[in-house]
Amino acid sequence: MDRIDISLLKLLQEDGRMTVSELSKRLSLSRPSVSERLARLQERGVITGFCAVVSAPAVGRGVQVIIQVSELKVSPLVFERRIAEDSDILECYRVTGAVTFILKAAVTDLNALNRLVERLLPCGMLNTSVILSSPVAGRAVLPQSETSGA
Repeated sequence: MDRIDISLLKLLQEDGRMTVSELSKRLSLSRPSVSERLARLQERGVITGFCAVVSAPAVGRGVQVIIQVSELKVSPLVFERRIAEDSDILECYRVTGAVTFILKAAVTDLNALNRLVERLLPCGMLNTSVILSSPVAGRAVLPQSETSGA
């Protein structure tokens, strides 16, 4: 990955809707060259998709939480299948340490949070924290050499 690929990634992470024409202007490259680079980054799995970033509160899910799950009472595979079907769960991470899974969820209100907790309780011990703010959210991911020195 060269500096042009890194610049291309930066631009796309700032605005995923940027056209190939706009990217080619910003990078001072031909449109075919930009298209080839995009295709190569997708083929290599560097770019895995394009999506709209939706505000959870704007769509009625104003309560966001982090749920730590430990002492599983079901197998990890059963747990993963169960939460994959739950639309309140936005993200799931299997982690090392005393906690087995960390979940991020978005619900409409505290009653909905209570229902979510009730659904998860049979699976293991839960530690639920309401997210008050997200000072670092959706940060762009770039190769290590570009992000070093913080």
